[in-house]
Amino acid sequence: MAARILAAQVLAAKVIAVSAASGHAFSKPNLPSIRLLAGLGVEGDAHCGETVKHRSRVAVDPTQPNLRQVHLLQAELLDELNAAGFDVAPGQMGENLLTRGLDLLGLPYGTRLRLGPDALVEITGLRNPCAQIEAFRPKLLAAVLGRDKNGKLIRKAGIMGIVLAGGEIRPGDAVSVTLPAQPHRALERV
Repeated sequence: MAARILAAQVLAAKVIAVSAASGHAFSKPNLPSIRLLAGLGVEGDAHCGETVKHRSRVAVDPTQPNLRQVHLLQAELLDELNAAGFDVAPGQMGENLLTRGLDLLGLPYGTRLRLGPDALVEITGLRNPCAQIEAFRPKLLAAVLGRDKNGKLIRKAGIMGIVLAGGEIRPGDAVSVTLPAQPHRALERV
């Protein structure tokens, strides 16, 4: 049954917006298209590269592999945040790809996403929102974090991935999903 639900969900999944920025700013401008580069990330984006580019991670160990080459966010989160009065538009949460129609947070580690005709991204984990989010919108950090019934922290600020195959991506492009072999591993902070 779960496979049928996922298959139906994937049929409707698409890219809503694409964003990139060459500097380390919290938000990224929307663009007509972005190009993913295999093993690197989003061409021209500050986080593009084989090794970590997030400043806090570079400070710890600049030789770490970059498991955060692409940031994907679900448009449904923006809907939720806007309904709560936060006024957040595509690209403002620092994502490279905004999708609709796919539960990104529910995907297991190692899931592969075909984006448009050519690009392929493998999911590496959950985005851990940082304190910059509070400077962008006060109280937004609490809105993108939660707790499940057992008290476990839930991170809702999107997922991260690495680029396996490059290609150009535009708003309106389809997103298709290939799940990894069982047993599936839940996403963790990366």
